[in-house]
Order: sequence, then C-alpha cells, then structure tokens
Amino acid sequence: MTVELHLGDCLEVMRSMPDKSVDAVITDPPYGINMDGGTDGYGVRSGRRYERGWDGSRPNKELFDLLLSYKSPTFLFGGNYFADLLPASTHWIVWDKKGNIEFKNPFSDCELIWTNDKKKVVKKYTVIQQGFISEEKERFHPTQKPVKLIRSIIEDYTREGDTILDPFMGSGTTGVACVQTGRNFIGVEIDPTYFAIAERRIAEAQMQPRLEVVVRK
Repeated sequence: MTVELHLGDCLEVMRSMPDKSVDAVITDPPYGINMDGGTDGYGVRSGRRYERGWDGSRPNKELFDLLLSYKSPTFLFGGNYFADLLPASTHWIVWDKKGNIEFKNPFSDCELIWTNDKKKVVKKYTVIQQGFISEEKERFHPTQKPVKLIRSIIEDYTREGDTILDPFMGSGTTGVACVQTGRNFIGVEIDPTYFAIAERRIAEAQMQPRLEVVVRK
C-alpha cells in the first residue's frame, strides 16, 4: 500500500500524472458559496480556529474535465453546486447528517454526492454530523467529512489495492480511510497548514493495525 502526498495546485499535479494511475476519485471541492465564516452566526466566535478564504471560489471546468477523463468511479461532495460543470448523473448518493435526531439549526439535513456510476438509484448513508453533535469528535477542517462515511463509500465502490485520488485533500480524511481499508492514496492540498495536518493524520493511521473483520457462519 502506498501513500503519495503533494503540496501544491491540484491541476498542476493532475496534469503530470501518468494515464491509468487512478482507480477512483473521492473529493470535496470548495463550493464557492462563501460559507467559510459559518452559517447565520453558527460557527463564528472570537476563538474560531478556522481561517476565512477557503470557500471564495470553486474549481473551473478544466479540473472536472480532467477528473472525468480518468474514466474511473468519481464521487464529488456538493455535486449540486457544480451542476453546470458536470454531466447529468443517474446515481446520486445522499449523506443523511441527522438520522432520526431532531435539530433546530440552519445546517443542512443532508449533503448530495455526485457520481458517474451508471446505476439508476439513489443510495443513502447516515452518519450524524450537525455542528457540535457528531459521531466523530476530532475536527481539523471546517468541512471535514467523517472517516466512517468515506470508509463506507470506499468499501462499497472500490477494491482493496485500488488507488484513490483526492485533489482537495484538506485535513486528510480520505487518506486516513484509504489506509484503514487497504487502498493506495494520492492526495493534493494547496494550503500548507492543512497539508501538515493531513500528513500527520495519515502517518498516525499507518501506525495503527488494520481491523480485520471475520465472518463466522
């Protein structure tokens, strides 16, 4: 199993990658909706850990065209924000962020994940994450996705030994999930602070023993 991390612009890195080097893409691009300061006052406080500026613009069409040129399973969080840049999909994934718990806050109940899978169905994963109420307490990035969620997608749509690319690596959640599930990982992050966090988290995951599931009948 290999891990390859790049600090820099993802377009430049992707242009230099050899053909057929990626078996799947799982990524969460910036949506360009200027929500880096929080939602209606939520997440905004004097001791806020996150810096503004990461959600001011979204990727251009060249990046999406390059991703789709790999002709591999691709999963894009917030796909509804890129409808004008992506082909129509018949198979969407819904991340249910609330489950059966009732919340009164401005956060989204769900998040949509665009895929190029040819299935004509909608698949749902439920992993609770609503502000401070979350199944995973450790957070390093304002839009950090749960490892449990990424693991589920990886295990359902890829095979052990596959190479997964995340061109917007952030704090490295996809890389952690790849290490835990025996997939190779290529990650790209332009922000040095988050790159260092991702590097540390993935290194720590590599030092942990993999959990083997034994099914007895």
